[in-house]
Amino acid sequence: RRQVLEASQQLTEIISSCLGSEPGAESPDPSPDTDPGAEEDPESHCLWVDKFTPRRYMELLSDDYTNRCLLKWLKLWDTVVFGKDKAVKKPKAGAAAQPPSGHAKEQPSKWKSKVQLTEEMLDAELDQHKRPKHKVALLCGPPGLGKTTLAHVIARHAGYNAVEMNASDDRSPEVFRTRIEAATQMRSVLGSHERPNCLIIDEIDGAPAASIQVLLGIIQRKDGEGEAGTGRRRREAGLLLRPIICV
Repeated sequence: RRQVLEASQQLTEIISSCLGSEPGAESPDPSPDTDPGAEEDPESHCLWVDKFTPRRYMELLSDDYTNRCLLKWLKLWDTVVFGKDKAVKKPKAGAAAQPPSGHAKEQPSKWKSKVQLTEEMLDAELDQHKRPKHKVALLCGPPGLGKTTLAHVIARHAGYNAVEMNASDDRSPEVFRTRIEAATQMRSVLGSHERPNCLIIDEIDGAPAASIQVLLGIIQRKDGEGEAGTGRRRREAGLLLRPIICV
């Protein structure tokens, strides 16, 4: 233990001498009027995971296929959120012009790959309220994979204001319901150009079963349900018109 302390003291002296020998390291004494804490760079106290976190879509290091699928799903909400028409996918001219050459190509394969299933799901028609068929996206994987960062970057890239809540913190189903409805139904009063919200629910696996049932009830809510009532019953009858990403 004594040897470790002596070695650490020697390293400290060496580092101090190296820093003191750098050009420009010695600066004149600051005037008593200036505050030394005010001139410090705020980024010097920032964690590396926050300082170097991706800010744009092209800076993401996660799986490119996952990034594109999540962005494509989020763009399906453009019709109901931004009033944009869904882009129609044009068929390939070469595929339609060439007839099938063999018997194997005439009968499609019984099993479909994950890519084919995902493309079919994302190319599905919108419902009667111009919403995508699947109202919630689920990102799963080991810790440190970048799931929450991906959700925030994709939401900003698609034109949304990312609103994050932690499902494991709100143990009460009523609080859970209130926070979801506040993020998905309330309109901004800060200005007409304020971005719409995209709700990101982190640690959804830590939420109690009652909160999951509340989330399912909001997703499966139908138009006009409970309009005859007043107060709380009528407030809960609003349709889900904003995307939700669960992590």
